[in-house]
Amino acid sequence: MKSTSGNAGGVQKKKMNGYVGFSNYPNQVHRRSVKRGFSFTLMIVGESGIGKSTLINTLFDNKIFPDHEESPPSAEPVKGVDITSMSADIQESGVKLRLTVVDTPGFGDSINNEDAWQPILENIESRFDAYLAQENRVNRSKISDNRIDSVIYFIKPTGHCLRAIDIEFMKRLHTKVNLIPIIAKADTLTARELELFKAKILADINYHGIQIFKPVSDEFDDSETVTDNREILSKIPFAVVGSEKYVDREDGTSVRGRRYPWGIIEVENEQHNDFIKLRQMLLRTHMEELKDTTDMVLYENYRTQKLLSMGHVQDNNVFREFNPLVQLEEERRAHEAKMQKMEAEMSAVFQQKVQEKESKLKQSEEELYARHKEMKTVLEKQRSELDDKKKRAEASARPITPMEHHSAAPTTKSKKKNIFSGF
Repeated sequence: MKSTSGNAGGVQKKKMNGYVGFSNYPNQVHRRSVKRGFSFTLMIVGESGIGKSTLINTLFDNKIFPDHEESPPSAEPVKGVDITSMSADIQESGVKLRLTVVDTPGFGDSINNEDAWQPILENIESRFDAYLAQENRVNRSKISDNRIDSVIYFIKPTGHCLRAIDIEFMKRLHTKVNLIPIIAKADTLTARELELFKAKILADINYHGIQIFKPVSDEFDDSETVTDNREILSKIPFAVVGSEKYVDREDGTSVRGRRYPWGIIEVENEQHNDFIKLRQMLLRTHMEELKDTTDMVLYENYRTQKLLSMGHVQDNNVFREFNPLVQLEEERRAHEAKMQKMEAEMSAVFQQKVQEKESKLKQSEEELYARHKEMKTVLEKQRSELDDKKKRAEASARPITPMEHHSAAPTTKSKKKNIFSGF
């Protein structure tokens, strides 16, 4: 084994020196698939009598749809759009296929076809919802997949352009299904009329931003596949003719087709219509691509929108690739940031506690000082009162001397003299 190249992601390309055996894996998948069989769900949409049942029976060369019994003139027409489905197990060269065809009788048959697409859209979304519910179950060993893999939309051969109902239907459904538009009963138009009609249809589709299924080539396709895809693309939208009957040509050979006074329209003749290319794309070359597009693109988009509308949010970090060393470094930084945050919080709490304690101590000190001052004032007042009482007590308790008595007598006489001084 030799290393040939590498990339930034660390994945290297190796060249094998000998046979190992894993190249046989596609054969293993093939055997398992043939053993299990396949399933394919196809929806057909179009007005009554446009040839839906005939085309399906012609595509699968089988009586998928039984012959319709004509309703009596007195019978009331069916109102609205009905959704019916029928399944058939068919086998070809040992390969089993469970085919389910979903029909939409009543579409486009009313005078007022407003919202005629709504029952069909609801049916498609209900199938997505049912599959999503099964995915979310605890036991997913048996999941029934009835999602629509493709929708064949039958365009009426007017020769002009798409009608309003055609545009509205395809605009509503093109993000939910693989849309394949076809021109039904193409034998009612000339080759020139078909060419102009196809150009007008494609112009309308592009103008309204409608997405239809188109085969895509990649680097793994061989030149033959690329050529086939180009030829199929050149035929879109397919102009088809269906017929379950065989007619005899002038050379005596029997072919599937329709006989007219001016000649025979052969169903499987690419010079007459595009039936061969439609069957090639739908069944022979792109059936698996139709199923993959439904599963990995259309359903995933619907599932994402559904879960987001329900409030689910995805964490993209769960699925990202990472380097262990880088992860350790990120964890170390996150831990350091966490510790710094905790330290800052603890420091803030400590500072707050200290400030609260200092405030309480200061308040207590002020209260003690005020109380001391008040008590000092009271004591000084009491002391002053006691001193006054002491002085008064000493003064009242001391005896009068003769000298003090003698000095006080003239004073009394003078007072008496002054009393009579006026006379």
